[in-house]
Amino acid sequence: MILIAGGAGYIGSHANKILNQKGYETVVYDNLFYGHREFCKWGRFVLGDLADKEQLRLCFKTYPIEAVMHYCAFCYVGESVDHPAEYYRNNVINTLNLLEVMVEHGVKNFIFSSSCATYGNPIEIPMTENHPQSPINPYGKTKLMVEQILKDFDRAYGIRHACLRYFNAAGADPDAEVGEWHEPETHLIPLVLQVATGQRPHIQVFGTDYDTPDGTCVRDYIHINDLAAAHIAALEYLKDGGVSTAFNLGNGNGFSVKEVIQTAERVTGKSIKVIEAARRPGDPPTLVGSADKARKILNWQPRYTNLEEIIKTAWRWEMSRTETRKTID
Repeated sequence: MILIAGGAGYIGSHANKILNQKGYETVVYDNLFYGHREFCKWGRFVLGDLADKEQLRLCFKTYPIEAVMHYCAFCYVGESVDHPAEYYRNNVINTLNLLEVMVEHGVKNFIFSSSCATYGNPIEIPMTENHPQSPINPYGKTKLMVEQILKDFDRAYGIRHACLRYFNAAGADPDAEVGEWHEPETHLIPLVLQVATGQRPHIQVFGTDYDTPDGTCVRDYIHINDLAAAHIAALEYLKDGGVSTAFNLGNGNGFSVKEVIQTAERVTGKSIKVIEAARRPGDPPTLVGSADKARKILNWQPRYTNLEEIIKTAWRWEMSRTETRKTID
């Protein structure tokens, strides 16, 4: 059985669905602070917080857990700057609680939701796993701290890990059973689509004078199902005796903010109002990752490499949420 810590959230819920489709038994452990009970449609569910070690111990005693996937981090960069204590407590200390309970119960395989934020400002594009790790905000620092803790737990207790460093997760389950649902929402694609549905009056574009082809920031968008598939490939890699390591997860292609907006207009058939604003501090012009290592070692091949296909799945989910809201109203 696979424990999905944070399985009621965006990435964890998609991984949970695919794990169950592949015949794995799962148990979702989530405090529902950011997650949604409606997303726990597969496997078992335990309401619990990683800060509660006794509840964690009970979960491990109740279920025959053989591996853990960890998605419980707080993940808003700006919030991490304003409230670093909350981020160090949740992202680092609570992860340590989970690892200690794993040690107590002899569970040896750990899939960690890390981030390209551990790299900080890029000094080379595309960024590989060998890029220096110099995070520039508390969120990225917490992810790097956990990566370092995992190396020590491997040496001391034999817990093997795969650290998966995401670039920009995007899109939704093609069946629209789960999708991107953050409160507040900060990601570009759902914000743009919410303009298309009339929930927002406009989208702000922060900076139009970057050294990029159209002057706006370029980012590497990876479909959520491709991310989930990589987690399962990493799990099977560890179960087959693979050594602890880190993998970048991205498409290796960059799309600008303007390209995202223009593609969303084509997909939705709606005009999307744009307001240009000043650059945000700390936004690098381009963030694109190399996932060659994951392709080679995990035999992982992203299926959604076209931005339009990614946005189509996000739009299908957004429309299903809009219909649900109309029904409730």
